[in-house]
Amino acid sequence: MARAFLVVMDSVGIGGAPDAGRFYNGTVPDTGANTIAHIAQACMAGRAEDGRSGPLKLPNLAALGLGAAVRLASGEPAPGLGVTPTGQWGAATEISSGKDTPTGHWELAGVPVPWDWHYFPDTIPTFPETLSRQVAAAAGTEGILGNCHAPGTAIIEKLGTEHMRSGWPICYTSADSVFQIAAHEESFGLDRLLELCTRIAPSLHAMKVGRVIARPFVGNAQSGFVRTPNRRDFAILPPAPVLTNWVQEAGGVVHAIGKIGDIFSMQGVDDLRKGDDSQLMVHLSDLVDEAVDHSLTFANFVEFDSRFGHRRDIAGYAAALEGFDAALGPILGRLRKGDIMILTADHGNDPSWTGTDHTRERVPVLIAGRGAGSVGHVGFTDVAASIAHHLGVPSQGPGRSFF
Repeated sequence: MARAFLVVMDSVGIGGAPDAGRFYNGTVPDTGANTIAHIAQACMAGRAEDGRSGPLKLPNLAALGLGAAVRLASGEPAPGLGVTPTGQWGAATEISSGKDTPTGHWELAGVPVPWDWHYFPDTIPTFPETLSRQVAAAAGTEGILGNCHAPGTAIIEKLGTEHMRSGWPICYTSADSVFQIAAHEESFGLDRLLELCTRIAPSLHAMKVGRVIARPFVGNAQSGFVRTPNRRDFAILPPAPVLTNWVQEAGGVVHAIGKIGDIFSMQGVDDLRKGDDSQLMVHLSDLVDEAVDHSLTFANFVEFDSRFGHRRDIAGYAAALEGFDAALGPILGRLRKGDIMILTADHGNDPSWTGTDHTRERVPVLIAGRGAGSVGHVGFTDVAASIAHHLGVPSQGPGRSFF
């Protein structure tokens, strides 16, 4: 009897994307970015000692083939990860024109993005006047705050007090195709924020903006402002059925962990479990015990990206990887005969790189439950096709199984 677990380690890239020169952080192309290799090299050189120490220690991921995947993808060494793999491993290359969360996840789920996303210019103001007026009208306010590119934590510190005084929503974007709205859970109201995002999302999706993101926060000027776990993404629907739909249509059960429900707008999802990454690991562990035969568990662990990659925190990223690896070991040990677990990523976010944006990279494909050996260079869509093959589900996308 078969079960499948697809685990996306958000932003854990391995370099080597052949088209990296077409993607930029500011004016610098992503050519040469390599999230795992550069973290491992920094650890070996003693440049990642804040909160951890020494070479990068990922015994479980290395045994599955992470170091070998880095070498295959980019030719770069990843010190400390050079063990002989006991799992199957490979490197996946993306074809969609994007290096963001929806693009990577959709393609991993079998559907490349057939259009170019809309990105807002890095100007002040950033948004068209018609859009700003539409958001203000939907919010019932005379205007909006922000209207710029900004890190989320910085903009609520800067504008949180003014937001509480005026009641105007804080609207901002990033290098991704996103429109983000920050609002105070108490003075503005969480339900009101979610309703605002719901009302404006169709217009932004029509512009091919990938996500409208609700960013609730709490606090005050005296104690500081902090974002809450009640973030919600309102994502544009994929243009065709994806892996979750394929499994569900064939009578299987689909469990989603983390951002998966938001990324796919709950398409093909039976059960959603959320929380911070430590809670998500508990959910994954529980589902290894609880998930029924012919089920898919699809998980995203976002904090590598959100907490450490964008903030260019090498030591923090390394510590997060080591914590993930340590928690993964017992879970791998409880997989049943007939199970597979594929660990992969949706893009890179090299914390040693310039800028704060994602980096265009290949991603690892690490497979537990299928013995040892290389699957070589594969496509993102081949991940979905391989899981469909394992579960005995018809594949509806362009990918080919590597099993």
